[in-house]
Parts: sequence; structure tokens; C-alpha cells
Amino acid sequence: METTTLPELEIAPVDMKFMSGAQALMNALVAEGVDTIFGYPGGAIMPVYDALYDFQDRINHILVRHEQGAGHAAQGYARMQHRAGVCLVTSGPGATNLVTPIADALIDSTPLVCIVGQVGKKLLGTDAFQEADVMGVTMPITKWNYQITDADEVPEIMAKAFYIAQSGRPGPVLIDITKSAQLELMTKPYRYEKCRTMVSYRPRIMPKQEQVEAAAKLINKAKRPYILAGHGIKIARAEAELIALAEKAGIPVATTLLGQSTISTEHPLYVGWLGMHGNYGTNVLTDEADVIIAIGMRFDDRVTGDVSKYIKQAKVIHIEIDPAEIDKIIKADAPVVGDAKAALTALLPLIHQNDHTVWRNEFRKYDIIEHQEITVPSLSGESEKMQMGEVIDMLSRKTNGEAVLVTDVGQHQMMASRYYQFRRPNSLVTSGGMGTMGFALPAAFGAQVGAPDRQVVAIIGDGCFQMTLQELGTIVQNKQPVKAIILNNNFLGMVRQWQQLFHARRYSFVELQNPDFVTIARGFGMDGHTCAGRETLSDSLDKMLAHNGPYLLEVIVEKEENVFPMVPSGASVSQIRLK
Repeated sequence: METTTLPELEIAPVDMKFMSGAQALMNALVAEGVDTIFGYPGGAIMPVYDALYDFQDRINHILVRHEQGAGHAAQGYARMQHRAGVCLVTSGPGATNLVTPIADALIDSTPLVCIVGQVGKKLLGTDAFQEADVMGVTMPITKWNYQITDADEVPEIMAKAFYIAQSGRPGPVLIDITKSAQLELMTKPYRYEKCRTMVSYRPRIMPKQEQVEAAAKLINKAKRPYILAGHGIKIARAEAELIALAEKAGIPVATTLLGQSTISTEHPLYVGWLGMHGNYGTNVLTDEADVIIAIGMRFDDRVTGDVSKYIKQAKVIHIEIDPAEIDKIIKADAPVVGDAKAALTALLPLIHQNDHTVWRNEFRKYDIIEHQEITVPSLSGESEKMQMGEVIDMLSRKTNGEAVLVTDVGQHQMMASRYYQFRRPNSLVTSGGMGTMGFALPAAFGAQVGAPDRQVVAIIGDGCFQMTLQELGTIVQNKQPVKAIILNNNFLGMVRQWQQLFHARRYSFVELQNPDFVTIARGFGMDGHTCAGRETLSDSLDKMLAHNGPYLLEVIVEKEENVFPMVPSGASVSQIRLK
């Protein structure tokens, strides 16, 4: 255990013998190295906000416009910083407004520490003003939650909260602290010990040697090995080890949606991305590989399609830190439980040098077919209206593939993944498993705070934008240079596509009458303009990227454009459609 005893100057006010629960909470955050909090004050959390007043020189509090925005911003921050994002909100609706980002963070393995106020201990269970059963609501969507009812609990519980959120498979933790616990004084001197281990929670970081050896044996015998690279590689910061394995054994690499940017799209062994709207060859050839090496991915249904027909011919190596994911969807012939970086580091010395050029060239054949069937948007200009793909393609070229793309959910998300050429690690932040509309704008803000030296661009649909557009105020007030592109087709595009393809064009409540987005942005104090024609697209992107500060660019795109390739729901990956 690492022990931190704070000097007197850390205690506010300094003349108090014992600090309050609220003051202990703030000191715990400082001890954990927290430099940023995303929050929204209210009655049940007011003592903590009062204590925060004395910590403004050490912790930057960012006032969002809605608690959901706080959660998504903390997610964006956590993804870029590789450590827990922190949210601070009040009880009742303040806490329940965090439910969506908490659920999103759980399924996408994003570390959050969510601190929510609660009514006083004596009022618990009385249906007091703004009381909600936050523990019951959030238990299924957190790694751990705990209700603090005594000021003396604060140091130990906060230490556990950060340890659980950031260790093993990361995820959200919620601490519900009663107002009485915030106000009352501790009965003993403040002492903070960082948590390093827990009896009931022992994530395995280092894999067992026999598991690594079994995996190496399969890889060395393989004729058509195939790496499926997931989000766990980013979380473990194992990009270099992934590339080293691929290069040593000559193995083609495909990524999941969240695994994108773990390997540069320019790398000769990169073959594309997997899933419902992934590349043609990457999907079809999973059913022709003889060894699948799945790293930090969980065989989501959007990757597997019909699981009864998925990779039945292959031996499966599953490298995964969460043992609950092993054999949950796909039976692993060689499971390796542990951190991706540790597992790949142990695996590399056991792998033989190899060259699978013939197998790799099979993917090239499918690339040719895909390009023949799906015209590259930037080179076509065939449609009267601009297409989403050509906007993303031009953005990619203008940023040299080095921006951090933060995408919302829908057609624009898939187009961004398809046409942006990621050159740097950790360059895509998106909502994967939950598919949360409204994610991008606040997450982009959080990502910019977490990576101030990088260009952050949010790609947003017109439907998604209207779910969290109030966070424009947060961006402007905090002077963050986030660039936001709205791809406006006046539709809930992905739902419309499904209604077109599978419901006989019965467009049921998917057409949007949109407001003037640029005027709204200007109302918040953000510059912006609308690009309505292909002839001004290049200049519009240049203007946005060169602007000193936040900027909103609305691009009017074709209304009924569809995203292909596409694996229809319930189909096998070999039944992928190109049109």
C-alpha cells in the first residue's frame, strides 16, 4: 500500500482539527492526481462544491450544461488520458442523467469515477426531495458502486473507487455520498492510502505461461493466421507489440470499430476493419482463416453476424483481460487471460519468423472487388449532392490522418471509420457497444481537454447533434478549439437505411425538420458556416481547420445515401452486401 499523509496546508480550513467529509473527498481527488472534473452543482452535492472552492488552483472544474454531457466529456478525457475521468453531480435527476454515459462506459471499458450527491442519511428511503435509488439504478451498469453515509469512510472508499475503475478491464464506478456525510467532521485525522490490491478483486495482468505457449504453438503452425485487433490494445497501450507480432509472423491485421487506429491504415499488414459495415475482405475471409488471434475484443454481434456460422473452421486464440469474456460468445481453443501488452510481450519471443504473403494477397483481391462496386466518393462526383464519404476523405487528407476523430452514432460514424485514414495511435473516440446518439459533441470537448496538443474533430449527424447541442456553451466558455462537422441529410440516416432495405421504404418518423445549426452555434458564441456545394468543400474545411478556436461546419449531404458494405442483421459475415 502506498501511503500519503497530507501536510497541514492541504486541509481547509487549516485551523480545524478534523476535516469534513466534503474536504476529505477533495483531498482524495488531489491524492489520486485528478486535475479535471466535469460537473454540475445542486443541493445534495453543495458541500462538496463549497470545498472545491478552495481547490481551484489544483483541480479544474468544468461546468457542463447537462449531466449527460459531464459523463460523455469524462469519457472523452479518459480515452485520451488513459486514466479515470471524473464526474460530479447532484442527487435525483442529476444522478439519473448520468445513467446513459455510465452504461456507455461500462460496455466500452472506459474508466470513470462518478461522484453523486444524495439526501441526508436520516432522509434515506423517505422519498425526500430529489431522492432516487441511485445504487439500485446503477448497480447493473457499474463495475462497483457504494453509498457513503459516514465521513470517516471517504478516504478508503475513494481509494477503492479509483483502483477498481482503472485496473483490470476498466469501467465506471459510482460513489453516492449523502449530504450528511459531506457536512459532518471525520472522527479521526485524515489519512489517504492508495489502493493497490483487494481481497475480493484480483484482475490478472500477467498471463499464465502455459496459456501463452499454447497460443504460440497454434500461431507457428498456422497457414492462414488472422489478427482481430480490438479496443483492449488501445487500453493497454499495446500498439507497438501488436505491430511487432504482425510483422514477425507476417499476419494480416483487421480491427474492430473501437480498435481502429491501433495500427496505421498505411501499414502493409493492415487489411481493414470488421463488422456490419466493415470492409468486404476482412469480413468474408474470417471464415477462411485457420487461426484467429483475437486481441482485446469481445466478439460483439456486430462483428460476428450469425454466430452459429462464424469462424467454425478456425482455431481461436483469445487474448483478453476479462475472464468473463472467454468462451462467452466464441469458444477459445487457446485462451490467454491477461493484459494485452503483457500477453503480447510474453508471446513475441515464442513466435517464429514467417511470411504469409499468399494469404495476405487474398485480402487484396477482395479490396479490388470492393472498390469496383463502391466508388471512392472523393473521386466520383457522380451524385448531385455531396456524399458523407467524400467529406471524410477530404478531411483525412487535409489533416494527414493525424487528427483525433470523435464520432457520434449512425451513418456518419460508419463513413468516418471507412474513409478516415488513421495514421496515429489513439485517434478514434466513439460510442461502440451502446451506440449512444449525442455522444460526440461532449466527448470531443473532453478529448480536447485530455489531449490539448492534438487536433480534435467531431463528426456528428444532424439527429445526434440535437441531443446534446447545449454543450456548445461548455466548449465556448472553456475556450477549447474543438472543430465540429455536422453531416446534415435531414434524416435519422441509419434508421432510414434499414427502413429502405428491409421495410419496403416505409419511412416511419425518420425525416427531420432541422433548425439553423450555424445560427444556434453563433448564439452560443461559436463561429461557423454552412457548406452546401462540392465546389466549396475544400475551402470550407480549410477555413474550419485554420480557425483559432472552436468552429462548427455544417455540410449538406445527399439525403438518401446508404452505407455499404453491410452485413444484414442475422446474416453471416460471408453474406455481406456491397449494394
